[in-house]
Amino acid sequence: MNLGINLSRAIRTTAFRMSLIYLVLFGVSVFLLLSFIYWWTAGITTLQTDDTIDAEITGLSEQYRANGLAGLANIVRERSQNERQSLYLLIDPNRKSLAGNLNAWPEVETQEGGWLDFPYQRPVSGKVMTHEARGRHLLLGNGFQLLVGRDIHERMRIEKIMRRSLLWAVVLTLALGLIGGLFMSRNLLRRVEAITRTSRDIMAGDLHQRIPVTGGDDELDQLAVNLNEMLEQIERLVMGMRQVTENIAHDLRSPLNRLRSRLEVTLMGDASDVDYRDALQQTIDETADLLETFNALLNIAQAESGQLEADKKDFNLSALVRNMAELYEPVAEEKRMTLTSEVAPGITVFGNKHLMSQALSNLLDNAVKYSPSGGKLMLVLRLNENRPQLVIADSGAGIAEADRVRGLDRFVRLEASRNSPGSGLGLSLVKAVAQLHCADIELEDNLPGLRVVLTFEEQ
Repeated sequence: MNLGINLSRAIRTTAFRMSLIYLVLFGVSVFLLLSFIYWWTAGITTLQTDDTIDAEITGLSEQYRANGLAGLANIVRERSQNERQSLYLLIDPNRKSLAGNLNAWPEVETQEGGWLDFPYQRPVSGKVMTHEARGRHLLLGNGFQLLVGRDIHERMRIEKIMRRSLLWAVVLTLALGLIGGLFMSRNLLRRVEAITRTSRDIMAGDLHQRIPVTGGDDELDQLAVNLNEMLEQIERLVMGMRQVTENIAHDLRSPLNRLRSRLEVTLMGDASDVDYRDALQQTIDETADLLETFNALLNIAQAESGQLEADKKDFNLSALVRNMAELYEPVAEEKRMTLTSEVAPGITVFGNKHLMSQALSNLLDNAVKYSPSGGKLMLVLRLNENRPQLVIADSGAGIAEADRVRGLDRFVRLEASRNSPGSGLGLSLVKAVAQLHCADIELEDNLPGLRVVLTFEEQ
């Protein structure tokens, strides 16, 4: 029952229908090819037979003209004894046999040119068998006639075998093609059903499901690989959205509640104009921090979702890094720090210049923020094995090795920065921008301080 259902489903598949179409076309092609081979072979053998008969007719005619009827009769008797496939019959005006290996003149209608196809009796292994023959008769004059023919029984048998082989070849081709089409359809149906089951599981909420890959590297495998990559991207986006939602609910609720409480306390009390102005100023400051946080989240979401892929183009990374170094030199000097920059010229990358500038700004802000007075900052852009490499190093407290992976997540505030202002989104934005530019990001120990390394794709 299950087998019948599977066969029924396989027959209804597009793969089976396409296989059936190709099968019909291939079967017709095989039939035409074998028919041509049969026609050509049969035609050649028939032509050879006719040419042999014509040659004998010509030779015997010359013998008749040279030696007369008696000489012709002697030649016919001699050839009748020696030839096994050739047939001869010389008759007088009364149709009486004078010489030859045929018993009587064939009772068949003569064709154009004196040709005739006729059966005759022939002894074979002690038995009299009916064979087919083809011949041509020659009028000698005075009512005498000569018939020269060839036994074509073997040729007819071979042609019959060829016709039967042609039929079986077409039947076997169609049968094997049909079986192959069913097998291919069932195999394709199983793979499509696997994709369907995976899709249903994903629609049910199981985002961890992936489409199986057979390893054959065919079109379906390539489709499965692309779909799996898409599913991984969707899963990352969904998990990121859940994380952002949880983080917003956890980290932004407190500032909003604090903002509301301050306004309510100010309104409830007997405050002066100065108190109102202070409350409004604090509200504006906290609102600016909230907007900055939302903007950072938006930039991260856009970078991770691929919405900015269309805005990517080649830009001069060397010029961007030099500009950022010039911009932050006064900031470092204000905190009595030394900013050293080493920028290799002419390095370009394919990406979003605005986001890269923002990521670099976040790294330099962190470096200035967490480095002590008199510290050293370093900004380096170089080629490492033909790959652009950007290094930002400081002399601050750094990040413990156990916290470096977690430090790239959203809203993560490590112990060293817990008392400093910020949203915990700086490094997560850098990570998102690095992923958008297909760059590797590594957090290393600068002894002392933190060393952030961005390595881009080979140029």
